[in-house]
Order: sequence, then structure tokens, then C-alpha cells
Amino acid sequence: MNDQHPIDDVRIDTCPAGNDNCPNLSQLQKLREEIKQLAALVRTDELTGLFNFRYFTQALSLEMERTRRSGQPTCLIMCDLDHFKDINDLHGHEVGNIVLTHVAGLIKKTIRRLDIPCRYGGEEFALILPDTQLRQGVRFANRLRLIIENSPIQAGDLLLGIEASFGVDIYSRGDQLTEKEFVEQTDSYLYLAKQEGRNRVCHAPFDKDGKPAAKQDKEAAASDS
Repeated sequence: MNDQHPIDDVRIDTCPAGNDNCPNLSQLQKLREEIKQLAALVRTDELTGLFNFRYFTQALSLEMERTRRSGQPTCLIMCDLDHFKDINDLHGHEVGNIVLTHVAGLIKKTIRRLDIPCRYGGEEFALILPDTQLRQGVRFANRLRLIIENSPIQAGDLLLGIEASFGVDIYSRGDQLTEKEFVEQTDSYLYLAKQEGRNRVCHAPFDKDGKPAAKQDKEAAASDS
């Protein structure tokens, strides 16, 4: 799913004590594999196979720190499935789970290897895109939105069309935001997308060069859009 944040998978091919006939080598290899599997379970959402909320908070903090050091922006996309409650109410939670798994699969197929796809909670997903400018993040969100819209899901005798709303923002070096504030700011654009009719992408404004607008312009755009 993501190769930028792997668990250390250095192979144990030799005995730590230097014994070529080490009787415990196979057991060490087995234990290491079990540790890797347990670590993957801790950070993975069981239903969708995406990273879970706990891992999201850790990864976002790391990527924001990377931005402060390197100057390369971190893009955050919040995605929420439209009218998902109606699906659960009309067709049951089992169909709802099928929809979540289906959308997670579309996300996995669409992201880059360095991106970090997470299930934020319920029917909401959070995607961390390292080294990504705002214009690129908005373009990606719109592409994913169209893929979801044009990928109906077959659940028994049902053919369900799925739509999603998106909020997009970036964290740049010099921004005075905590991780919580960054998420809340991006979530506000998602909320705006819901208000404006759903199945759309709302985002922080950028200038003609694709760079984020000044803070005062950003606030005005968020309230006037």
C-alpha cells in the first residue's frame, strides 16, 4: 500500500552469534515475520486495509516535520462519501461495508506509492500526499472523485452509484498550524463541499502560479465560496 513508511524488513540470513549452523536461525526468522505482521495489524484498518486513524496521526506529524525541514509541502485530502447513512439505512450495514471496501480499493489503485491513504473514521478517508503542491492535490482529488462517481458497485441485486465530497489544503514551511489545526482547516473545505451540493472538491485558493494564496485571501475564499 505504501513503501515510504515500511517496517524494517532487513532479513535475518545469518546467526547473530556468527554460528553457520545456528539451530535458532529459523525460529528468529519466524519471530521477526510475526512481529512484522503484528505491527501491520496495529496500523491497519481491518475492514478497508487502509492505514487506521492512529497511524494517520503519526504519519501526518512526521510529514509536517519533514515539510518544516525540507520546505516541500504536505498536501492533505479529506474525503467523505455522500449520503452514506442512506445506504446503511436502506440496505443495511453489510452493504455499507462493501461500499467502504470498494472505495478503499479505488483509492489504493489511484494513489502514488509514496502517498499515505487512511480511514479517518466511519465513511471518511484522509489522504496524505507528501511533496505535493496544492494545485496537484486538487487535481488528484478531482480525478479520484470522478473515478468513484464512475465506478458503481454491485452488491447482490443492487447496483449502487457512489459519490464523494473532498476538502484539500497544504501545509507549507512557515505555517503556524498544529496537526489538529491542519486537519480542522482541511475538514472545513470538506464541509464547504457538502454545503455546496456534494460530489465536489473544495480547497484553499491558489494564485495563477498554483501557489497558496495569502492567509487573508484564504479566509475570505473559504467564507465566500
